[in-house]
Amino acid sequence: MKKEYLIYKLSDAVKSTCKIDPEEFTKFGVKRGLRNDDGSGVLVGLTNIGNVVGYERDADGKLQPTEGKLFYRGYELDDLVSPLLEEKRFGFEEIAYLLLSGNLPDKEELSAFRELLNDNMPLDHRTIVHLIDLEGTNIMNILARCVLEMYTFDPNPDDISRDNLMRQSIELIAKLPTIVAYAYNIYRHSVQGRSLHIGHPREDLSLAENFLYMLKNDDYTSLDARMLDLLLVIQAEHGGGNNSTFTVRVTSSTRTDTYSSIAAGIGSLKGPLHGGANIKAINMFHHLKEQIKDWTNIDEIDTYLNRMLTKEAYDKSGLIYGIGHAVYTMSDPRAEELKRLAGELAREKGREEEYEFLKLIEQEGKKCLMNFRKSKKPVCANLDFYSGFIYEMIGLPQEISTPIFAMARIVGWTAHRIEELNFEGRRIIRPAYKNTLKRNVYTPLARR
Repeated sequence: MKKEYLIYKLSDAVKSTCKIDPEEFTKFGVKRGLRNDDGSGVLVGLTNIGNVVGYERDADGKLQPTEGKLFYRGYELDDLVSPLLEEKRFGFEEIAYLLLSGNLPDKEELSAFRELLNDNMPLDHRTIVHLIDLEGTNIMNILARCVLEMYTFDPNPDDISRDNLMRQSIELIAKLPTIVAYAYNIYRHSVQGRSLHIGHPREDLSLAENFLYMLKNDDYTSLDARMLDLLLVIQAEHGGGNNSTFTVRVTSSTRTDTYSSIAAGIGSLKGPLHGGANIKAINMFHHLKEQIKDWTNIDEIDTYLNRMLTKEAYDKSGLIYGIGHAVYTMSDPRAEELKRLAGELAREKGREEEYEFLKLIEQEGKKCLMNFRKSKKPVCANLDFYSGFIYEMIGLPQEISTPIFAMARIVGWTAHRIEELNFEGRRIIRPAYKNTLKRNVYTPLARR
């Protein structure tokens, strides 16, 4: 039997072996996707880190839409972001300290923490050599491989004591920006034939500034750096139930090492239904800019969006990327913050017309989707709707959009890993799957 035919035969068998009657899920009370029938998440754990609020329950236990709120260690996101905007200062390090420790730092603690991160940003020369040797066009895969390699250079990689977990967390938060910047520069050299430069991080720069410096030398503005810093703040944490953070908690519950757990989280975030969705949204925006002639004509916008929903236009997926969220209903607080940031950046870059067009797409996209579903349940723009546009205005290539998300979310991942390994009564996370196949009678090989 030819190998190609055998692969086909095995693949063809999947059509029947993976078939399960949808009614079986209802019969056995299965919570598909760990979702309840009303769309809410199945409660599988408790946390003191992040809190995502997208709805409220009324006296009858039914979900009622509400304005979205996101809390970091009990602080509402807007209360943390607004002072950074008003004071025009960098805040990612402050938020990292908050999420790791549970407390906002004072000036002395923040200064020491920034110095600690800067001390840990440079890569071991062996990692740099390994990066140069790596081939591939996906920076997320390279990032995961480099994180796994950090295990080799760690003197105590399997130690899950609090002190060691915190040390590993700080090193990961500090080194991910360096890995991503170097990986992209090497990719640009090997794939695009551009000159290769490796810029070492500077002690006088914030984490966001250092990332742009390592990526672009001095080719960025102060507003670019502050906008990136705020993007990192907004994407740093999103509760324990998002797919990548839950992946980190599941793997951490086995007592595996930090690097294996974080690499698993990176693999989860890479997926187009999770962190990779920002690329889908910005590509859709470019398509709409070309297809819609009058960017202020609501009728023309609605007509094309409805054609997308009926799978007649764009990629025929029936989706308007960046609209809708699993938890948020009336609004996603992250998208609201990013809309504000996008407006400020668009004014500096002379892209106000595109910004206004994007806001119209959000406005009409929500309306068209609700009408198409014949539903009164509100939908909102999510994080991905504006993030790609901001990345583009800063001058960041699409290849690192999702890796930047990982640079931010590493803070939440490590905080949740520490919590998972340090609360009393912890157990390995092990849900159940019911097998619905009838018992088979074994046939000896000679008679098959």
